Amino acid sequence: MAQRALDIIEKVDTIAGYSTYIELIKNIVKGKKVISTTMTKEVQRVELAINEVLNKKSCALISGGDSGIYAMAGLVFEICKKQNIKLFRANNCKASNSNQTEGSDGIEGSDVMEKRGERQNQLVLEIIPGIPALAAGAALAGAPLTHDFATISLSDLLTKWEIIEKRLELAAQADFAIVIYNPKSKKRDWQLTRAKELIVRHRDKQTPVAIVTGAMRENQNIIITDLDKMDKEDVGMQSILFVGSTASVQYLDFIFTPRGYGNKYNL
Repeated sequence: MAQRALDIIEKVDTIAGYSTYIELIKNIVKGKKVISTTMTKEVQRVELAINEVLNKKSCALISGGDSGIYAMAGLVFEICKKQNIKLFRANNCKASNSNQTEGSDGIEGSDVMEKRGERQNQLVLEIIPGIPALAAGAALAGAPLTHDFATISLSDLLTKWEIIEKRLELAAQADFAIVIYNPKSKKRDWQLTRAKELIVRHRDKQTPVAIVTGAMRENQNIIITDLDKMDKEDVGMQSILFVGSTASVQYLDFIFTPRGYGNKYNL
């Protein structure tokens, strides 16, 4: 967790988050009001957090990894736009907006919200960058993302599977290293095999793949395998997969993707 996030958690009145994430930080939120909801209750969670702020409380909305990557920051903006809530960047940081009409206030960003002034429907928002699973997992796997890569979630709860298939196919065709989020759950047990079928059309079956589960947590596990076997390994919702490009290499128990230095310089 970034130091800024720790500082804000200590400062705010209320903590809101998915129950699993709240459990991970329970030792540092003692004495604070906690809003905790289960999976699929994201809208309710964000609305409760916003209401805290509109009632003159400061609130930290907790996400796993980075709040802007498959997490809550986007939903905060979506709900605020729907409810016509004015947003201001924390610390009076200014941003130009060429589409902004004269006299209107600029939109600013954050996962920490505070009430500004006494007017209704206005709050200060700060999005605090975190360490996403793709960064933590890549560090454990080696250096699979040194060159261009694409990130795709296999969860079809919010995105149609047809769109996910198209993204997988095009990313494989374009020879991106591919980061796969949400690869498998108890209810979704076939999508990873289908993803393999799409990728293998454009990539060798022996393409190196790293599977990192619970990156930087107590249940951390790293598996180095290949494209052909990746759907047969122990994979769950805490797993993130790194599928190499055609340039990616397995070296010992690591995977790396050369940037191209070897083609330009004498190594």
